[in-house]
Amino acid sequence: MQSSHAGRERRPSATKERGAPPGASWIYGRHAVAAALANPSRRLRRIVAARDAEAELLPLLAAARADLPPRPEFVERAALAQLLPEDAVHQGMAIAADPLPRQELRDIVASLPASGAPHVVVLLDQVSDPHNVGAVLRSAAAFAALAVIVTEHGAPPVTGALAKAASGALETVPLVRAGNLVRALEQLKEAGFWCVGLAEDADQTLAALDLPERIALVLGAEGGGMRRLTRERCDFLARLPTRGALNSLNVSNAAAVALYEVTRGKDG
Repeated sequence: MQSSHAGRERRPSATKERGAPPGASWIYGRHAVAAALANPSRRLRRIVAARDAEAELLPLLAAARADLPPRPEFVERAALAQLLPEDAVHQGMAIAADPLPRQELRDIVASLPASGAPHVVVLLDQVSDPHNVGAVLRSAAAFAALAVIVTEHGAPPVTGALAKAASGALETVPLVRAGNLVRALEQLKEAGFWCVGLAEDADQTLAALDLPERIALVLGAEGGGMRRLTRERCDFLARLPTRGALNSLNVSNAAAVALYEVTRGKDG
């Protein structure tokens, strides 16, 4: 990953899910809530909204496909804020939801169509900031990536902050947890993917590569970048050229630029 030491990954902090039923966690913000309500795979346990957001929430509930609790709760904004992490930008609405069904890489690979371009998977090595993972999911949704793969250990849990940063993409792009990222790369290679790692010191730019239909983009954490074994398993290393005073990009920005580059001018 193109990175700078100025923006190192922050370790996720545990957040108590106040007011959420056991096993459920809060999702907040209009886009994240709307996407969860539209997702038939979601089981919602509690819906809470500020009284002044009722007119905005009711149409979303009317169009919902998720498994809904009996009735929404409308409260004062201060009461809603008390349920959520400090400084949560909830935009007047939140839902307590069970986790989505776990998805495995083998299932995603098995469901691939035989042809058509491009098919892109994003892998994040040691990226621990939930805001960055959420932002990568949002870019993955924008460029029709098949999945975002993170490590089982070290990657952030799915919290309201991650869902908010994903702006609804958590409901449409599988977030796959791999026990071993190197093994995940090998699985993708067996399925015909070429693995491209982003690295500041790479000799060639991403635009210079002649890539096939199936592409696995690998990005490392800010500061540390990809781990050695991850880097060694990549078929190509490439960099994103930058201009001006800053010579590196935040991991989520790098993912967005890279996804644009590998899909540019190609039919999805």
